[in-house]
Amino acid sequence: MGIIKSEFALALNQVASERGISVNDVIASIEEAIIAAYKKEYPDKKKVDIKAQVNKETGETKIIENDKDVTPPGFGRIAAQTAKQVILQKIREVEKKTIASHYYSQLGTIIKGRIIRFDGNNFYIDIGKAEAILPKEEQVKNEKYQINN
Repeated sequence: MGIIKSEFALALNQVASERGISVNDVIASIEEAIIAAYKKEYPDKKKVDIKAQVNKETGETKIIENDKDVTPPGFGRIAAQTAKQVILQKIREVEKKTIASHYYSQLGTIIKGRIIRFDGNNFYIDIGKAEAILPKEEQVKNEKYQINN
């Protein structure tokens, strides 16, 4: 019989896969969000060194202070509400870095894309996971550019 993964683990893998980032980056984002939520709920802990631990299989979270579990009762609900926006923001940041590093390796090469709009002298081109700008000085002279081409 195969290993049955929890709903949390499946969701974690799905988010990582959809965003093109690692599961560890998603977990790190969740942990940062939990710490932010905890410090918001308990302002007297802002200067204290707090760590968060997330179980990759169950999603269970713990707040650790000086190697001691200090997770308050009912914190999961509070953390979920506060952490949601922070998690989404962190995931978007990691996603942007991943996309940027992918295209940075292609700098100076010719890639295919589809023109999606024209603004002044620049064409905006859909190149997959990102949008590129083709400035006038990099356009081929006498070339006729058309939107959706």
